[in-house]
Amino acid sequence: MHILIVEDDEAISGLLCQDLGDEGYKCTCAYDGRQAADLLEENTCFDLVLLDIMLPKIDGYELIEYIRPMNIPVIFLTAKGTVKDKIHGLKLGADDYIVKPFQSGEVLARIEAVLRRFGKTSSRLSFANVIVDLCSRKVFQDSSEIDLTAKEFDLLTELIRNKNIALYREKLYEKVWNEPYFGDTRTLDTHIQRLRKKLNWETYIKTVFRIGYRLEEPL
Repeated sequence: MHILIVEDDEAISGLLCQDLGDEGYKCTCAYDGRQAADLLEENTCFDLVLLDIMLPKIDGYELIEYIRPMNIPVIFLTAKGTVKDKIHGLKLGADDYIVKPFQSGEVLARIEAVLRRFGKTSSRLSFANVIVDLCSRKVFQDSSEIDLTAKEFDLLTELIRNKNIALYREKLYEKVWNEPYFGDTRTLDTHIQRLRKKLNWETYIKTVFRIGYRLEEPL
């Protein structure tokens, strides 16, 4: 997923770019409305625009009029926080409206919600130093491709999608192997051990006593 961040405050723009990049999004930054319009004209593959309102050269209100025919979802990200401002922004066609200051987690959640409404889902997952490309079924760690079997790939995907959640062995097995679980843990346990070794994730993939496994985010 490719997101255009239109924000004249370079510190805010940089923080958003870093946080969204950590979640597997590709980000391009524009620091005024005219630069954003040029990027949109040159590149039609943006999946979403995060748009400030008070911008140099061309403001967000004018820019959203330009974006609307492109059918690209827009989230206003602005200090203009009155109810009147929000109503005006939404009436202009914004798909959501976030008021500064904000938490990165909230921005990410709003982005995911808007992308779902537009039928767009991310083709990449990320955790720690690993990126999973769901389309090509390839896994990269620190830019190097990691060779995983089909079941190891499916197991990794399930763990990342449920990070910080304790997953029962039987549910995890049935989800990955697509067959009933009859109580033999050797197959699942062996694949977990291989995954830990290949990714050097002994500290991330935790064994939960009498339950199963949990992928735990690093501190």
